[in-house]
Amino acid sequence: MTDILIIEDNEELGTLVHDFLKREGYSVQLARSAEEGLELIGKAAFKMLLLDVMLPGMNGYETLQEIRKEQKLPVLMMSAKTDEQSKILGYEVGADDYIDKPFSFQVLGLKIKALMKRTYDLTEDRQLLTYGNITLDVASKTVFKNEEPVPITGKEFELLEYMMRHPETVLKKEKLFDEIWGVDCFSDLGSLNVHIRWLREKLEDDPRNPKLIRTVWRVGYQFGGAEN
Repeated sequence: MTDILIIEDNEELGTLVHDFLKREGYSVQLARSAEEGLELIGKAAFKMLLLDVMLPGMNGYETLQEIRKEQKLPVLMMSAKTDEQSKILGYEVGADDYIDKPFSFQVLGLKIKALMKRTYDLTEDRQLLTYGNITLDVASKTVFKNEEPVPITGKEFELLEYMMRHPETVLKKEKLFDEIWGVDCFSDLGSLNVHIRWLREKLEDDPRNPKLIRTVWRVGYQFGGAEN
């Protein structure tokens, strides 16, 4: 999953914003038109969108209306139109925040951080978990590997979420089983082993030689970290 998609037709400004956000530690993609941006959104997942209002072809308002038919990702609109009615229209079609052009990069960075924090809770109960090339969205119950969706549901999802909340920690089999299946469950540890195997088949580059979900001999499993 990529952090930010920028849709901006001004090549100089788009490049400056892209480079600034990269320096701030975000993963970023840049689209030069609404049509290109919509195509990217249809193929990959993004944490938020930085959207220009005045675009060739579809404008920013029309673009956001299309996005809101299926997507709830946070959107920060950028515009040289600073009048009240333009801002109201932006909020009405689904914008989460608005920044006037020209803007300072410091203000842009603060607005992005605030919007990210509002959308993806940064407390212990955070809604977006990321480790390496794996991202898990708690709210939508979706998982991505290299920004591509992975079909994980049910106990697999619960198991993966628990391990991603305890990365690089050796987790005893009994502890994992009790947390996911419950202490009163009539199943046995074999269920845990099967679900671990299924997760490896979906997430590991080589399931027979797992690097992400490791077996800790006679103890349990470890998500990420150095090999034991």
